[in-house]
Amino acid sequence: LGKVIVRKTKQGNIVGRIVEVEAYKFGEHDKASHASKGCTSSNQAMFGENGFAYVYFTYGMYFMLNVVAKKKTDHAGAVLIRGVEPIDGIKHMIRNRKGKDDINLTNGPGKLSQALQINKKLNNYDLTKKGKLFIVDSEKRTEKVLSSGRIGISMDVEKEWRFYLDGNTYVSKYKFNKK
Repeated sequence: LGKVIVRKTKQGNIVGRIVEVEAYKFGEHDKASHASKGCTSSNQAMFGENGFAYVYFTYGMYFMLNVVAKKKTDHAGAVLIRGVEPIDGIKHMIRNRKGKDDINLTNGPGKLSQALQINKKLNNYDLTKKGKLFIVDSEKRTEKVLSSGRIGISMDVEKEWRFYLDGNTYVSKYKFNKK
């Protein structure tokens, strides 16, 4: 949260600051996690090294970008990037989102994946090296971090594993956002 994500494309760099995320972990403790029933060919990246991308396709139309993040004792885990505040390459984001140019540009995981040209080819991609897609630290900010239940799931909804920067307009609008 607060880090900067960079997507290098032929048209130029697309850059945003991560303002909203959700955590998912392995096993029976998180039934909403793709890793809850073990390793498969589609979720294998979640069982890999920290700092790698786990990209999956959902609703027949959206790619979702996750960053593998887990304790050494855990088998799998990832953080879904839910919202990004545009910093640079905004005209490319608008084109990739077919003209959307307001706060709806990147305030949701499917939207930001369209804006940043995220696709399955980036699954299991190392986000710690400055390649086609990477994440770097940003300058320190003082926004308050809030939490809530996760969005768009039907199991373990009570777990407050969604984190977002208070007051940021690129956080997805949701009835459980705390004030």
